[in-house]
Amino acid sequence: MTAFVHRDQARDQARDQASEQAVGRAEPRLEARAKVTGQARYADDHPLPGSAYAWPVRAAFARGRISTVDTADALAVDGVVCVIWHGNAPRLEPGDDPDLLVLQSPEVWYYGQVIALVVATTLERAQEGADLVTVRTDPMAADTVLRADHPGLHEPEIVNAGLPGRVDTGDFDAGFAAAEVRVDATYRTPAEHHNPMEPHATTAFWERGQLTVFDATQASSSVRDTLAALFELPPQLVRVHNEHVGGGFGSKGAPRPNVVLAAMAARCAGRPVHLALGRSMLFTMGGYRTPTIQRIRLGADADGRLVALAHESVTQTSRLTEYTEQCAAVSRVHYPPANLTTSHRVVALDVPPPTWMRAPGECPGSFALESAIDELAVAGSWDPVQLRIDNDTARDAEGRPFSSRHLVECLRAGADRFGWAGRDPHPGSRREGRWLLGTGVAASSFPAITWPSTATARATADGHFEVAVNAADIGTGARTVMRQIAADALGVDEPSVQIRVGDSDIGFATIAGGSMGTSSWGWAVTKACRLLRERLDREHHGQCPPEGVAVVADTTADLAARGEYARHAFGAQFCAVRVDPATGEVRLDRMLGVFAAGRIINPTTAESQLAGAMTMGVSMALLEQSVLDARTGDFVTDDLASYHVAVNADIPRIDVTFLPEADPHLNPMGSKGIGELGIVGAAAAVANAVHHATGVRIRSLPITPAALLAAMPG
Repeated sequence: MTAFVHRDQARDQARDQASEQAVGRAEPRLEARAKVTGQARYADDHPLPGSAYAWPVRAAFARGRISTVDTADALAVDGVVCVIWHGNAPRLEPGDDPDLLVLQSPEVWYYGQVIALVVATTLERAQEGADLVTVRTDPMAADTVLRADHPGLHEPEIVNAGLPGRVDTGDFDAGFAAAEVRVDATYRTPAEHHNPMEPHATTAFWERGQLTVFDATQASSSVRDTLAALFELPPQLVRVHNEHVGGGFGSKGAPRPNVVLAAMAARCAGRPVHLALGRSMLFTMGGYRTPTIQRIRLGADADGRLVALAHESVTQTSRLTEYTEQCAAVSRVHYPPANLTTSHRVVALDVPPPTWMRAPGECPGSFALESAIDELAVAGSWDPVQLRIDNDTARDAEGRPFSSRHLVECLRAGADRFGWAGRDPHPGSRREGRWLLGTGVAASSFPAITWPSTATARATADGHFEVAVNAADIGTGARTVMRQIAADALGVDEPSVQIRVGDSDIGFATIAGGSMGTSSWGWAVTKACRLLRERLDREHHGQCPPEGVAVVADTTADLAARGEYARHAFGAQFCAVRVDPATGEVRLDRMLGVFAAGRIINPTTAESQLAGAMTMGVSMALLEQSVLDARTGDFVTDDLASYHVAVNADIPRIDVTFLPEADPHLNPMGSKGIGELGIVGAAAAVANAVHHATGVRIRSLPITPAALLAAMPG
């Protein structure tokens, strides 16, 4: 018996050594070769015998009713199989999201809403048929413009992410009145669209009463449950595949009308149906980041300590369904003083439903807060980095201690690496030829969220392991880090572990969103692998029997047992820009992000995520803007020629640095989410650098040459 215990100890030591080599090592993505060779199949890439193609007919007004739909000409097109509209569509069971009740009534709630669907043997014939559908309408006057004094504004009790709509501490009015230095400013961000490379797409078919879909989704478990409810099916009769997803940024985080339409069309046509939305359709059917109007009031004492902070956010939602972006929540985390008020107001307009977009709430909220902090530094003649350090806190606004918080270390390390020391605080003081030079800083944070998930680990007689978790790899490298985590927990080399993701039949797993994927899936994978290892040791002396051994793990109870902490990742972003005062052109010179985000599972994929998020932040600051035609409710910037995003020439240099951080209050891996952390504060860092270069404060994004020239003196 003693010798057996020693063998176990030796085996555990070997496993520990192997796991140290797996987690924390820079690894290339497992699916890289499949993607670059075109072998990776996305939602619309599954050839099925007898497939048909669907194309939507969309409303060309923002509010009203459909009086008649004439489908005769469309049905006369050779190859058109059927035309579905509210008069003949299968009935759906009402659920939580009214936007998914497609073709159920003559009501039109927003421009671009689907009012008919043509199914044909080819895509071209479906499009031809859609052009021939005649729709008579009764439009109504529409209200499409967000404004701070809109009479329909109301204050919800709960906003996105289940957060309280209002949090008040102390006496803001008294604290603000007594402050030595004050800032009172309003900041605006426009509507923005996700524009993933892969459009929203679905391939659907029915077989013996079972529905199978290949869907471009960040959450196949959610799509399965939603489709089952809408079509009144047991969940086990719905299967959703999402093995490869070409980006999402939140737009694919919840089921979209395309997946319901494809399932409906496949049932009506009696054959598999492909539905891939055109790029312009994404601007109305794929969700977007709501525009925001945010008023920030800051009050500080003579030493730069915040004594009062008010963050009031105004956003829009659709009349169809309510969504309130949690913009003011960031002020409950970064520097909450004793006297704090944070609130949200939202108004329902005749517009498409907004949704999550990378770092919802924190991203636009940080632009307002971190710009205001910079304005406070200027007003009080304080260094912007030191001002943030002086206002660091150990607890959030609701009194919860942070499980770990290394914002100060990020600021100091970033300042040193960036070369902040010796920065002339006076705006417009540095020139290089025709260019004005400026530098800026902003803080980043994002919640370290973990949700329950399940995973299965199986040992095979040939010494290999199969680990299945219903993760969605949306370009983040989820497969790769799951294999590293599994190898760590099993104590084996990575090549002996096979990972399977992207299939709702695997078992429930949470969304690839909210930066919670790795922590949620990884915890389930770790638990399953450890249970499997223990079972092999206990029942089979470490050897796998011929029939194999499998273990299923669920982390629901584990999460419920965690202590009450404010769990967040933090970072600091530094930016250098140049501005041409004659043209208003702004060019990024370099950007540095220093982040404390727990244990980094794979430096390669982590750096890619943060650099990508920072790139989106620069794009938000200088380029991105969805322009709405108030008369029609249509987003007129509905392609990549008119909706501008950052390209290679816009991003000459982005550096990402991680600070080591150990946090025992997170999950077995000690990891925090990173997918959204990098965009938080990035736009503010750019805007602050533009102010430092020019002395002009732009409070509405994007910072265009026209806006800058209009604000510059002379």
